[in-house]
Amino acid sequence: MDHIQQLETMRLFFNSGITMEYSFRKQQLQKLKRIILAHENELYEALNADLKKSPEESWVTEVGMVIAELNAAISNLEKWMKPQRVATNLLNLPSSSRIINEPLGVVMIIGPWNYPFQLLFNPLIGAIAAGNCVVLKPSEFAPATERLMKKMIEENFNSEYILFAEGEGHVVVPELMNNFTFDHVFYTGSTTVGKLIYKMAAERLVPVTLELGGKSPCVVEGDADIAVAAKRIAVTKFSNAGQMCVAPDYVLVHESKKQELIDELQKTIKRFFTEKPEDDYNYGKIINEKQFDRLTAYLRPEQVAFGGRINKEKLFIEPTILKNVSPDSAVMKDEIFGPILPVLSFSTKEEALKMIERNKNPLAFYVYTSSREKEKDWLKSVAFGGGCVNNCSWHLTNHHLPFGGRGFSGTGAYHGKFSFDAFSHKKAVMKTPTWFDPAVKYPPFKGKLKLFKMVIK
Repeated sequence: MDHIQQLETMRLFFNSGITMEYSFRKQQLQKLKRIILAHENELYEALNADLKKSPEESWVTEVGMVIAELNAAISNLEKWMKPQRVATNLLNLPSSSRIINEPLGVVMIIGPWNYPFQLLFNPLIGAIAAGNCVVLKPSEFAPATERLMKKMIEENFNSEYILFAEGEGHVVVPELMNNFTFDHVFYTGSTTVGKLIYKMAAERLVPVTLELGGKSPCVVEGDADIAVAAKRIAVTKFSNAGQMCVAPDYVLVHESKKQELIDELQKTIKRFFTEKPEDDYNYGKIINEKQFDRLTAYLRPEQVAFGGRINKEKLFIEPTILKNVSPDSAVMKDEIFGPILPVLSFSTKEEALKMIERNKNPLAFYVYTSSREKEKDWLKSVAFGGGCVNNCSWHLTNHHLPFGGRGFSGTGAYHGKFSFDAFSHKKAVMKTPTWFDPAVKYPPFKGKLKLFKMVIK
């Protein structure tokens, strides 16, 4: 059966109403959790094969995050599904009003290669919880993880409910989107591809969630705790060899602390990943040669303050700090998405804001300061998707916070209840009793303007 026939079968399955029942949704979430835990060690092996992730890193950033989301969804599903009672305005009294969460229908989730398990399965949790049928399109660039996820899904879920769509993204996604009207498309990946997804969706008026990227700035003020800042910047910037959408893309440090921060970053990197990160248990590799070549093109020997060693055979790029980087250089225009960290200095906030404005609406923003006033000022002055004060990237692990971008860094948000909401339609319902039916509501309306103004304010 080809994909389009399978999608039509999914539509029929959704229309049967089976996926809408609370008991069905909860059972599927519980089953998914059992499947993941049963394949935990295989997931570690697959993620190590694709990206050289350790089991510890894989648990914190992939498997454990998905289990935490599942636990939250299983525990709160009944509450999330309940209709929400809301107030009724004076005009419509004595009516009652409520919002009903309705499944969207047949949705597609398109995952990336950098967190190939977490970024495909986390939105899947929201789609299941909301009562949808789901097409999963994994990244073909993480083949070991893709094969395992295919096995996990196809051995445990009927394809009329969850369909695992393999193949090259640039072929499979247009085939699906141009020949079937999905009820929602959820895409995580680059802004370039996100624009193409958006265009295809617009042709059929399909709503989308786009989780994209961008150049996420990290500001280090003159009053910051530099030792702590260096540790918290390094642990996320060089996690997954820098291939993280919310990793700090570049640092803007007050000129009075620039050298101190660079020195502290050097010490921290050595402490975290040893003198030979290529052999270190904790340090990953670049996903493929295409990304390796793109990243190494950014390296200029005269700009390397630390690191810079590469090994194409191992797809290894050493954690690297750049200094004396021009704001007009390629490394400051593109999203780096790798273990290369430009460190630039600023003397005034206005100077720093001008640099940030070159790449508006970043997915994340980070500021290190001991001043509450500076904290408030920075958070107010920069438009961004989400972020941290005196930390980097960890906001995405809190399922009580919405995760998403704005503008070129994305549209829509998810995680926890926000994932359920992303895959639900908020159906507005007002119920009006028949025992109260005043004539003033009906024509003729002449002479009633004063009364209408009293009621509708």
